[in-house]
Amino acid sequence: MKNSGHKTVLVVEDDENTASLIALYLKREGFSPITAGDGKIALALAGQHQPDLVILDLMIPKVDGWEVCRRLRRTSEVPVIMLTARGEEIDRVAGLTLGADDYVVKPFSPRELVARVKAVLRRTSPLPNKEAHMLIHRSIRLDLEKRRLYVNNQPVSLTPHEYALLVALMASPGRTFTRDELLDRLYPMGEAVVIDRVVDVHIGKLRQKIEPIPADPQHIITVRGIGYRFADRQPE
Repeated sequence: MKNSGHKTVLVVEDDENTASLIALYLKREGFSPITAGDGKIALALAGQHQPDLVILDLMIPKVDGWEVCRRLRRTSEVPVIMLTARGEEIDRVAGLTLGADDYVVKPFSPRELVARVKAVLRRTSPLPNKEAHMLIHRSIRLDLEKRRLYVNNQPVSLTPHEYALLVALMASPGRTFTRDELLDRLYPMGEAVVIDRVVDVHIGKLRQKIEPIPADPQHIITVRGIGYRFADRQPE
C-alpha cells in the first residue's frame, strides 16, 4: 500500500455501487474516503471533515454538483474532481471554470481516477520545505510556502488553478508561455478533455483579482497568437 498521508477524500456519488468501488480503490492506496449520496449531505460532510479532495458527481439529488462546487468555492480551495456521464465540451469548460481541478467522464477506470486524485493533490499541496519563498512584483506578494497571495497587503483567495498559473508566470517574469505550456502546469497528466480556452478563462479570473484595471492589464500581458507573460521586474 502506498503512503498517501491518510488524506481524506469526500466521494459524492448517488450510485452506491460506484461510490463503494471508488472508496475501495482509495482505501487500497491509503486514503480515508467518506461518501455522500446527495449534495446536501456532501456540503455538511465537507464542513465537518474539511476533506483534502472532493470527487463530485454532477448529477446528484437535492443539491446538484454544479451548486455544490459553487458553494465549496465560496469558502474553500479544496481540490475538486468532477465525475459525470456528460462529456460535451461546454460541460467540461463550465465545470473547470467553476473551480474544478479535473474532469472525469463515465465510464472510467477506478485506477485512473485514483491516479488523478494523486496528481491533483501533488500539484495543489504546499511546498514541503520550511524555508520561506516569496515572489514579489510591485503590489503583488505571493507566499509559496503558505500558498497565500497579497495584493496591496490585502489577502486574496485563489483557486488551485489560479495559483498554479500565477506561480508559473511570476517565477519567470518576461518569459512568454504558450497556452499549451500553461495547460501542462494545470494538467501535468495531459488529460485529453482539456482545451486551451480554459487557460484564457482562468487568466481572465486571475486578472480580476490582481490587476488594478483588468481590462488594461499591467501584470499578466497577452502575447497575441502565442499566450501570456508576466511583466518584467522593474529596476530598483
